[in-house]
Amino acid sequence: MSPNQSRPLMTRSALLNQIQERQSMLCIGLDTDPNLIPACLHHDPHPVLSFHKAIIEATADCCIAYKPNLAFFEAMGPEGMDIFAETVAMIPPGILRIADAKRGDIGNTAARYAEAFWDRYDTDAVTLHGYMGRDSVEPFLGRPGKWAVVLGLTSNAGAADFQTKIAADGLPFYRHMADAALGWGSAENTMLVVGATRPEELGALRQRYPEHFFLVPGIGAQGGDLEAVCRMGCGEYNNLIINASRSILYASSGVDFAEKARAVAMDLSKKMADLMTGRP
Repeated sequence: MSPNQSRPLMTRSALLNQIQERQSMLCIGLDTDPNLIPACLHHDPHPVLSFHKAIIEATADCCIAYKPNLAFFEAMGPEGMDIFAETVAMIPPGILRIADAKRGDIGNTAARYAEAFWDRYDTDAVTLHGYMGRDSVEPFLGRPGKWAVVLGLTSNAGAADFQTKIAADGLPFYRHMADAALGWGSAENTMLVVGATRPEELGALRQRYPEHFFLVPGIGAQGGDLEAVCRMGCGEYNNLIINASRSILYASSGVDFAEKARAVAMDLSKKMADLMTGRP
C-alpha cells in the first residue's frame, strides 16, 4: 500500500490540538479475536474487516487514536496482514494510527521494520522494545509526524521480573529505560508506554517528562483507574493517549455492537473531558 499523501502529519502540536478540540485522550485498541465478533457477522465474507469498519465509523468522532495489535492480524496469516493494511487505511485522517507491534531488533532488521510501518502500511506510530539499546529505536526516528512508542512500565505481573527491579544506583530498571529511550529522541517523536494500573509511577514520570506523550493501556477490562491516570498523568498539556480495547470492542455481542461500542467510547471520552487539566 502506498502512503496516503493527503493525511496530515501527526506532529506533537497536531495531537495536542486534536485532544483539545475533541476533549478526549481516548485510543481504541483493535485487538480483534475472530471468535468474539458478533454472530451477525459470521456469514460476512470479510467478518473482521466489516467489524473494524463498523467500530471505526461508530467511534471515530470520540477518539484521537486507534491501535491495531499486530498479533491478532498475524495469527490470521497472509490474509490477516491484508486486513491490517485495510484497517489502517480506513482510519480517518487526523486520527493517530498506532501499530502495536512491539518490535525490538537492531541494524538492517530495525530499518526494515521502520520501512514496513512507515512506508508500506503508513502508520503514524509503532510500539517498540528498547532492551537492545539505542540502535533498536533510532531507525524509527527522524520522520516528521512518525512516533517511536517505547515500552517503559507495563501493567502485567511479569513487569516485576525486570522493570521494577532496583539497580545499584537505587532506581528501578524502568526509570533507566525511560531516561535512555526518551533521550534517544525528543518530545516530538518519542512516547513512553506506562500501564494504567501504575498511576503513582506514572505521576513520577510525568514530573520528570512534562513534554512527552505517554501511551497508557489498561483502562477498562484490565482494571486501570481512569481518574487516577488523569490526575497523575495529564500534567500541563493533557499529553496522554489512554487506550481501551475489549470494553469497547465487545460491549455487545448483538446486532447493536457498534452502537454499544460508541456508547462506551463516548462515556470514556466524556469522563476524560471532565478530568482534563484545561489546556494543552
